[in-house]
Amino acid sequence: MTEKHRFGDETRHLTPQERVARGKAARSTVPRSSHAEFQPGSKRTDPVEIIERQSATRVPELVPIRYSRMSEAPFRFYRGAAAIMAADLAETPHTGIRVQCCGDAHMLNFRLLASPERRLMFDINDFDETLPGPWEWDVKRLSASFVIAGRANGFSTKERASVVRSAVGSYRERMQSFAQMTNLDVWYARFDADELEQQFDRVLSAGQRDRWEQARERARAHDTLQVFDKLTHVVGGRRRIASDPPLLVRLQDLLPDAKRGALEKEIGRLIEHYGETLPTDRRFLLQNYRIADMARKVVGVGSVGTRCWIILLLGKDDQDPLFLQAKEADESVLAPYVGASTFRTQGERVVAGQRLMQATSDVFLGWERVQGIDGRRRDFYVRQLRDWKGIAMAENMSPRRMALFGRLCGATLARAHARSGDRIAIAAYLGSGDAFDRALATFAELYADQNEKDHQALVDAIRTGRVPAEAG
Repeated sequence: MTEKHRFGDETRHLTPQERVARGKAARSTVPRSSHAEFQPGSKRTDPVEIIERQSATRVPELVPIRYSRMSEAPFRFYRGAAAIMAADLAETPHTGIRVQCCGDAHMLNFRLLASPERRLMFDINDFDETLPGPWEWDVKRLSASFVIAGRANGFSTKERASVVRSAVGSYRERMQSFAQMTNLDVWYARFDADELEQQFDRVLSAGQRDRWEQARERARAHDTLQVFDKLTHVVGGRRRIASDPPLLVRLQDLLPDAKRGALEKEIGRLIEHYGETLPTDRRFLLQNYRIADMARKVVGVGSVGTRCWIILLLGKDDQDPLFLQAKEADESVLAPYVGASTFRTQGERVVAGQRLMQATSDVFLGWERVQGIDGRRRDFYVRQLRDWKGIAMAENMSPRRMALFGRLCGATLARAHARSGDRIAIAAYLGSGDAFDRALATFAELYADQNEKDHQALVDAIRTGRVPAEAG
């Protein structure tokens, strides 16, 4: 095994009783109530400076789009501020019990996804920042996202606290369940959309059932054929990606001929060699496709400015498409505080973390390191551009709906952590009471206050010309 999971090396073969004792002992040094604390230190780094550091290695002409998107609202800012929160979380109490962290576990990174068996699943989606670290950090990032979204929706303080307690309580209760399971039962646990409907049926109104069914249908419609129709057109009898600058720029329109040819060859080599990181059967499937076109795409909020290529491949004919996304992988924002990954490349770090945390992953998920036309070597991970993705619309949620969604996110995060960390110790630490739930409701409000200040700092930096912003 390439990566040594430092969070489990010394504990994985302890008896269940010893692991329970370990979890309970952590309460003495880190009381559950202590997780309510958040007080920014006097030496806290300027949040805009942290964002600027990240921007220094990104595509310069795309950086203003990132600043613009993050400045739109506190929640949009939060989605791009994982590095800021990682620095803040490093100053908060934690038990020392490690798991494979997502690193950016905000509520919109939980969504409906397709399994290889063509079942609709609910799982974590974004693993750009994944790294072994304290389990509390993911739970705190999730909790604060609910408060920030709740404020945007006009929820009262009481309603926001209820949402957070629902999410954290679900995490705690599920971890208790996973602590009782065998290792294999934990590994096989997953949240199938059909099973979720049955599980939550008794607490859903007729309207909520209808909206759930609509969400499932929308997710199934967001597939390769849908993105094929949306992002391509026929030019001279051949299928090509349709440019929509600056968000989507076909390679043909991006660079002069000499440089374009070199980059086309490099991306072609990326796709060819990345296939070696796939299982044999999926490598065979990939080899049945040919590259038809490629383009640079702007994605997300926090990822804007990283190099992201979409590659159109065609199979038996021009109506048999496969869209792959090759996304640049940089060092995790957690690394300065938990230690660097021991994987050889950052792309492999992302893929390994995703495979460990997700119940089931994209069949085309893999990685590769390539050399750019500027001579610099960069790491990428590759996956399908879109495959049955259903994204929650936080702004449309009532307090009750957000609380239900929070329960689902909390349970999903618990399952991901239970696969990699000491689930028995975490469950013993959390206990059956709601002390941790209440503490995180307080923490989330305090951190939402800080996030609003940081968002305003970026708005002010744009206004004064310190950083550029451009709509996109």
